[in-house]
Amino acid sequence: MAFRQPTLPLAKTQTKTITMTATIALVDDDRNILTSVAVALQAEGFLTRVYTDGDVALKALIDNPPDLAVCDIKMPRLDGLELLRRLREVSTLPVILLTSKDQEIDEALGLAAGADDYVTKPFSQRLLIARIRAILRRVELVREAVGGSGEPAGEPIVRGRLAMDPQRHRVHWDGREVALTVTEFLIVEALASRPDVVKSRNQLLDVAYQDDVYVDDRTIDSHIKRIRRKFKAVDTDFDAIDTLYGAGYRFAEG
Repeated sequence: MAFRQPTLPLAKTQTKTITMTATIALVDDDRNILTSVAVALQAEGFLTRVYTDGDVALKALIDNPPDLAVCDIKMPRLDGLELLRRLREVSTLPVILLTSKDQEIDEALGLAAGADDYVTKPFSQRLLIARIRAILRRVELVREAVGGSGEPAGEPIVRGRLAMDPQRHRVHWDGREVALTVTEFLIVEALASRPDVVKSRNQLLDVAYQDDVYVDDRTIDSHIKRIRRKFKAVDTDFDAIDTLYGAGYRFAEG
């Protein structure tokens, strides 16, 4: 169930570093975590919505999408992974998962289910806010390109049966649309921009996570698996992303 979040008085210094007003949905059955994170986010200028129930949160995320959601995996009734799987059927809303320190498999499963990032509990609020800002900046770049704000926008990419339109954040394979999250889009764009050139995991991390935030290189492996599944959903013979063991990945245009 949702509950009323704490309201933090606005201090004079809070507007100095605010570059956008974004709404963050927090989903966790631990009210203490919800309260502390909501207060920290409000201090940074974000608007927050909080939910303690996965079913209620899922409906809210679909009916009235925030700019980003932070969701705990371990919840009763509808857990975070299942919530994410259902959300991804209809939405590419950016999602950060909160995972357990002793459950590394949660991270891989979360990314495979379509999470944009994950943060391990117990976590630093500063780290979580940095991850949120990093993803929102990437989303904002896409919105600026679509809105014609005058910012440089990427040119369309056509590689064999792949067509990418960075200005509209749209991807097609054989004329059929493939819905990618912002992180997935950036990875495919990096590979397709230089077909047959091998990109290491670190190079792809630099593209997908452009801030000084530590992300394990297995994150890229999970994203690649998710990307392949999405393309295979429209073409079961899709094999355009090659794995070169020990080296990285490449897009095979032929």
